[in-house]
Amino acid sequence: MSKTPDPNQPQAAARTARDWVKILAQYREPNPARSAFELAVTVVPFLLLWAAAWWSLSVSYWLTLALSVCIAAFLLRLFTIQHDCGHGSFFTNRHVSDWVGRIIGVLTLTPYDVWRRTHSIHHSTHGNLGKRGMGDIHTMTVAEYRAASRWERLVYRLYRHPVTLFGIGPGYLFFLQNRIPYGLTGQARYWISAMGTNAAILAALGLIWYFGGLMPLLLIFLPATLIAATAGLWLFYVQHQFETTQWTQEEDWQLHDAALHGSSHYVLPPVLQWLSANIGIHHVHHLYSRIPFYRLTEVLRDHAELAEGNRMTIRESLANARLHLWDEDSCRLLSFAQARRLYA
Repeated sequence: MSKTPDPNQPQAAARTARDWVKILAQYREPNPARSAFELAVTVVPFLLLWAAAWWSLSVSYWLTLALSVCIAAFLLRLFTIQHDCGHGSFFTNRHVSDWVGRIIGVLTLTPYDVWRRTHSIHHSTHGNLGKRGMGDIHTMTVAEYRAASRWERLVYRLYRHPVTLFGIGPGYLFFLQNRIPYGLTGQARYWISAMGTNAAILAALGLIWYFGGLMPLLLIFLPATLIAATAGLWLFYVQHQFETTQWTQEEDWQLHDAALHGSSHYVLPPVLQWLSANIGIHHVHHLYSRIPFYRLTEVLRDHAELAEGNRMTIRESLANARLHLWDEDSCRLLSFAQARRLYA
């Protein structure tokens, strides 16, 4: 049942991003029982699938690989739960959220405290052209690209190529970059987070090796992690890299406007939406990150205008992989070819 409209709230057509923040505050409280349930229905299948995949090694390696794809799906959902823990939106008790996040971080190969800090920076700077470089996908403006040297253009084009972003990038990010507190190396607490996570990962992998040898690592752990990492990186990409996203210079940047208008609403089939824990409702999440993921659908149910905002289907999202340059004049993300034709 939809909520009764509040006569004190501005009408939908006149609502600003700041107005929406006040409205969304009513959805921020998590339900501890619901959170525990969501955690259980993710962890239990994840562990059962691992056990089934391990057993299948004696039956068929192809069956093992098929099961590793299923494991990847639940690993992605675990990462999204870790994401909610980082925002303090999963449990009312922050210490419980943090320790659940740290434990999941071992499974996702992501040092929780390091990631929580860099992700917080992402939320507080996204869309700000003056504060790029932390927790985002590097995006040049058309003017910057035209002023760059040939070498700088080549490096940027290689970086933005799908093979780099979605082929090399996931393995590099989760297997290599996450092993150190990248961007936060000057603070001991983040080294403790990274090294503590690394030690726990090595212990877990050592146990797998001891009891199962090399094949569980090669046919279960490695493919499941890479598939989940690739899916996660794609989701992160389409959440902010679309034609009508929003980037502004620092003097014109406004936090709530950037959150609402610079984040997409990725419309997924119900199964994929469940496995990604509603992370596709990203414009609402960025506008009010303390809303638990399982309450984001309540927001769309109660506010049709948000349900229609920044909608993107899977087919539409595929075209975003060719958009690379932000044009400050037209306020659009362009492909290299579009930019070349526009400024020929």
